[in-house]
Amino acid sequence: YFMNKFKHLDFILIIIVLAIILFGIMMIYSASYRGEGLSSEFRRQVTFFLVGLVAMSVMMTADYEFWGKCRSYIYICTVILLLIVLIKGENIRGAQSWITLGSLGTFQPSEPAKLAFIITFSRLLSLNQEKINKVSVLIKIALHAGFIIGLVLLQPDLGTSIVLIGITFTLLFYTGVNPLYLLGVILLGTGIAPFFLKAYQWKRLTSFINAENDPTGAGWNILQAQIAVGSGKLFGKGFLQGTQSHLHFVPEHTTDFIFAVIGEEFGFTGCILLLIAYFLIVWEGLSIAKNAKDSFGTLIALGIVSMFALHIMENIGMNIGIMPITGIPLPFISVGGSSLLTNMMSIGVLLNIKLKSQRTLF
Repeated sequence: YFMNKFKHLDFILIIIVLAIILFGIMMIYSASYRGEGLSSEFRRQVTFFLVGLVAMSVMMTADYEFWGKCRSYIYICTVILLLIVLIKGENIRGAQSWITLGSLGTFQPSEPAKLAFIITFSRLLSLNQEKINKVSVLIKIALHAGFIIGLVLLQPDLGTSIVLIGITFTLLFYTGVNPLYLLGVILLGTGIAPFFLKAYQWKRLTSFINAENDPTGAGWNILQAQIAVGSGKLFGKGFLQGTQSHLHFVPEHTTDFIFAVIGEEFGFTGCILLLIAYFLIVWEGLSIAKNAKDSFGTLIALGIVSMFALHIMENIGMNIGIMPITGIPLPFISVGGSSLLTNMMSIGVLLNIKLKSQRTLF
């Protein structure tokens, strides 16, 4: 029974994801290396990887249609968690985005909120696809998305908010919402954003344009990351040999700027191989979306793929100085138990959608 149920399992996707995670754990070891013992970041990432394997297996075997039926409960639980963060969350680096779990460390609810949002929003769109441009439906859609995004913005977690907005527009465009409506929202949002952004957020968003103007202030992170990536040249300096990261010139080198460590130690070759691996995940995700047995499965797969793509483009872009610094992690690689767990659960959902479509075909 087990073999029959999983004979169409997407082993290629599983192998690529596990390879990236293991490579990420290796890079965390290097980035956090102090010359003695295993760092807490390394041990924590390995622990969450093992937990993630269980979570991914659960999501892979649980019918994704079940999550659609539970959409109201999922949405309510997500809102409650985000409200708890605003009330009792721990403030780290200017954002109140974490809940302390004692000896277990911290938990960032905005990470699983992305997957919860994809599932609930996809269900809402699939149920209203035939009347998607009706005013009453558009209001319901705006309230559904706006409430979650607003709670994340209040933390303030600008990076996750941007990802959620990107997912929203991707799914709305695919569902058939009038492009003029979407353009109007974009223009409105662009016009009012400067009035809601705090001074330091605006500085972070614009510093990448002329980082050289403030090399020891707002431009420091970008310039140091660029130096690290560029110094790796074609094949890199070698594992554990990165000077920019080990001497702490590159900030947040186990989280936001771990790609700079990869570039420094494995060079252009290592970066390209990682990008190819990411491309294969996105390609496979789009294939799963295309072949899903219903619109709900297609929308979930598209939402997950857009989440990964936005994270990859933004994180790597800010490491090489072509995107603003928003503080979002590199999928499967950056330190962060909440992020790794959410990403592995998302892969599990993709695998389930693929299994359901294959069992329908065969």
